[in-house]
Amino acid sequence: MKDIHILDRIIGKTHKPFLIAEMSGNHNQSLERALAIVDAAADAGADALKLQTYTADTMTLNIHEGDFFISSSDNLWQGTSLYKLYQEAYTPWEWHKPIFDRCRERGMIAFSTPFDASAVDFLEELDVPAYKIASFENTDIPLIRKVAATGKPVIISTGMASIAELDETVRAAKEAGCDNLILLKCTSTYPASPANTNIATIPHLEKLFQCQVGLSDHTMGVGVSVASVALGATVIEKHFTLSRADGGVDSTFSLEPEEFKALSIETERAWQAIGGVVYGATQAEQDSRNYRRSLYIAEDVKAGEAFTEQNVRAIRPGLGLPTKYMELILGKQARTDLKKGTPLSWDIL
Repeated sequence: MKDIHILDRIIGKTHKPFLIAEMSGNHNQSLERALAIVDAAADAGADALKLQTYTADTMTLNIHEGDFFISSSDNLWQGTSLYKLYQEAYTPWEWHKPIFDRCRERGMIAFSTPFDASAVDFLEELDVPAYKIASFENTDIPLIRKVAATGKPVIISTGMASIAELDETVRAAKEAGCDNLILLKCTSTYPASPANTNIATIPHLEKLFQCQVGLSDHTMGVGVSVASVALGATVIEKHFTLSRADGGVDSTFSLEPEEFKALSIETERAWQAIGGVVYGATQAEQDSRNYRRSLYIAEDVKAGEAFTEQNVRAIRPGLGLPTKYMELILGKQARTDLKKGTPLSWDIL
C-alpha cells in the first residue's frame, strides 16, 4: 500500500500511526476553549486536529417533533431535536481560520469534515490539506464526488456501510479524482463497546479496497486503538476534550489530554512491536544467549576421572556445551584436571 503524504506528515505502515484529535462540539461554544483544545492536543501528541463544518440549517430542518426529535432511550442525545443538537454542537465558521492558524503554529495539520457542498467550498477557501467524510455521509455520493474532485487526500469512516455501499463510495471517490484514500473502520454508536467494534475488519478492508485503513474509535480508553495498530491501522481518530466533567455534546466518549498522551505512546509502541517475521536471536538478544543453560564442571575432576551427574551439571551461563549432549558426556573421561566452574568443551574429553 502506498504511503500518503499530508503536508509534512506521512501515513503508512513504515511510519508511526497518524493520530487525529476530533474536537467536534467539545469547545462548548467558546473560541477560547477551542484554542485551548488545540494546544492540549498538540501537547498530547496529536498529528492533526479535525473540526466538523456545518450549521444546523445545512444539516436538517428546524422542526422539533416527529422524525426530527431524538426519542430513543439508548441514544446519548435523547430528549432533544436534531436542529437543537446541531445548534449546540456546530463550530462557527468564522472560528475555523483562527483554529487552523493555531494548529499550524503548534505543528499540527488542521482539516475538517464537510457535510454539504457549501462547507466544501468554504474549506477550499481555507486551503485545507485533506478532507474527512463522516460515517453518516459515507453514502452521500454527490458530496463524496465534490470532495474527491479537490484532489486532496480523503478519509472516509465506514460506520454502518455494507461492502456494496463502500464499493460504490470508493468507486465514486476514485472516479472523481481521489488518488489518496483512507478508510476508517468505525462503529457508529456513542460510545461504542469494544465487543461491537470488530477490528478484525481492518485487514479485510485493506485487502478488499487496496488502500490505507485506520480506526475511528468511539470506545472508551485506548485499548481498542492500540489493538487496531497490530491489525494494520495506520490512522487513529479519537474525540478529544479538555475534561469530560466540563460537559459537551461529545464529551462522554472523548479522551482527556493525559489519556490521549497515553494513546500516542502506546500506539507507537504497538507499531514498533509489529516488526517482521523473525526467528532466532535478534541483534539485541545476542548477549542474552550467554545466559542459556549449558554443561559445566560442578565438582573438581581429576585427569582420567569419569564424568557423572554429580560432577557435570546443566546450569547457567551458556558458555559450555549445549545440554543436549549430557547423555553423550556421561561416562567419558577427563583429559586433564578440571576445576569446578569449568565450561565443558570437546577438547577436555
